[in-house]
Parts: sequence; C-alpha cells; structure tokens
Amino acid sequence: MSATPRQRVATAATPRRGRRHDDAATAARRGRHGSERERERERERERERERERERERERERERERERERERERERERERERLEERGGSVRRRPTRNEQL
Repeated sequence: MSATPRQRVATAATPRRGRRHDDAATAARRGRHGSERERERERERERERERERERERERERERERERERERERERERERERLEERGGSVRRRPTRNEQL
C-alpha cells in the first residue's frame, strides 16, 4: 500500500534508519543544494588552474635560468676578448686590496 502525498510529507521529516540520501531540506541546511557535480567540476577547474599556475612558475624559473646562463656565456666571451687583446682579465679586487 503506497503512502498518500500527505503521509509522505509527514514521514519525510523523521530520518529513517539506514537512509543514504539527505532530503532537500537537510541538503540545503548543509549547503549542498545545486548539484554536487557542479561543485566537483568547480573544484576540478580550480585544481587545473593551480596546476597551470605551477607550470607557469616553472617556465618562468626556466627562463630565468636561461637568462643567467646567457649572462654567464656573455661574461665568458668578454673575458676571452680581453685575453685576445692581451689585456689583463678584469677581476674583482681581493679583500686585502679593498682595505
């Protein structure tokens, strides 16, 4: 025998034992209205954006290392040019010379 709509409303408020799903009111109280799937997709998009930012930071670090290597090569070429001309290689004064 199936329950009439009125009976269904009356019994919906009392939690049945072993009930797996929240009714609409409970879901709303727990902030779960709208689709959980939508929230999950949003979290997934957020994780994706985070991964993208991480990749961007990694690329930036790589570019920085590349610039550093380029500066090092430039200094090396400068040193070689000075040596070719017979000039002394410029070096930083030692601590004793600085004092």
